[in-house]
Amino acid sequence: MPTEILSWNVNGMRAVLKKGFMEWFEKAAPDVLCVQESRVLPDEISASDREPAGYTSYWMPAAKRGYSGVGAYVRKEPLSVSNLGKKEFDDEGRVQLLEYKDYTIVNTYFPNSQPERKRIEYKLKFCDAIRRLCNRLVKQDKNVILCGDYNIAHTEIDLARPKANENNPGYLPEEREAMTKFLKGAYIDTFRHFCPEPGHYSWWSYRANARAKNIGWRIDYHCVNAGFISRVKNARIHTEVMGSDHCPVGITLR
Repeated sequence: MPTEILSWNVNGMRAVLKKGFMEWFEKAAPDVLCVQESRVLPDEISASDREPAGYTSYWMPAAKRGYSGVGAYVRKEPLSVSNLGKKEFDDEGRVQLLEYKDYTIVNTYFPNSQPERKRIEYKLKFCDAIRRLCNRLVKQDKNVILCGDYNIAHTEIDLARPKANENNPGYLPEEREAMTKFLKGAYIDTFRHFCPEPGHYSWWSYRANARAKNIGWRIDYHCVNAGFISRVKNARIHTEVMGSDHCPVGITLR
């Protein structure tokens, strides 16, 4: 049976729940949904929203209430659920590892480097920590699915206006180089594996009617180790799904 793994920066669980999230979720019926920027403690949403029929959910909130955080809805319970094990990142609820027999899903919410490169060093440290984590898992003969909001548009075709954004967060040379370094370490951007064409984005500013005009950025990914790409049947960006400034992205495993 194929396995559908979706990832979505929901821009706040409580907000997206008011915008038809559960109705969409019931129709989409993924095997796994990883969410980022949940900005919620588990007990701040109802039991029916935390545990819809057929699913279990796991949450890694930030220490600061209403900030950051990741979580996952799963049909099949993982062998283990853990965080990165690094306080500076776990306190911001940025990583969740879901270990299964055939692969480990690394659900990630990469930091925003912020204007004037305010958090670029933190961002690059995070990129390095994630790369080391994935390398360690692969060395242990485990397959890796690194999904989530990377907050990086990797190449010129990953955003609508590259020239205008050369000095903006998410498209800084240092960030793009960090992603290049990761991919050169034998990882594959699954969407680009199937779709080399420009014009496909996963995030749009709320300003200037950007989404309707498709003036966006592709900053949400599923990357896998090269040895696992044969298991990936397809990769999609679900631009039709509303409720956040991001849309869900997904892969189907054979």
